[in-house]
Amino acid sequence: MRIADEAGLDLIEISPQATPPVCKVLDFGKYKYEMQKRKAEAKKNQKTVETKELKLRPMIEAHDYEVKVKQAKKFIAEGNKVKFTMRFKGRELSANDMGKNVLMRLLDDMENVAKLESEPKLEGKQMMMIVAPL
Repeated sequence: MRIADEAGLDLIEISPQATPPVCKVLDFGKYKYEMQKRKAEAKKNQKTVETKELKLRPMIEAHDYEVKVKQAKKFIAEGNKVKFTMRFKGRELSANDMGKNVLMRLLDDMENVAKLESEPKLEGKQMMMIVAPL
């Protein structure tokens, strides 16, 4: 404590369980500032994975389908997951195998860039499927 007081610095206990306890003489304010900077730098370099959603219909036209596939591939290339939502209206709900076929076709078209994360499942009037980057 005397050495730290003479240097005008703080005495910080690093490991109190050790015998004898390990202490360090340094400027605590500067130490806290450096730790905050390191934490901010680590957070800045961190990539968060988002889930992008694409909505489809079971009777989708060929061009619209191609646009959705292109968008999905772009999202996957950016490192995001893609959630496909197939929306049913009226009698389409009774023939939901058409929607499942479209979702499986999507999965086949994207097999070289994405993998299936959750199987297509029906929830109410929607069928959902999630794909993730390889």
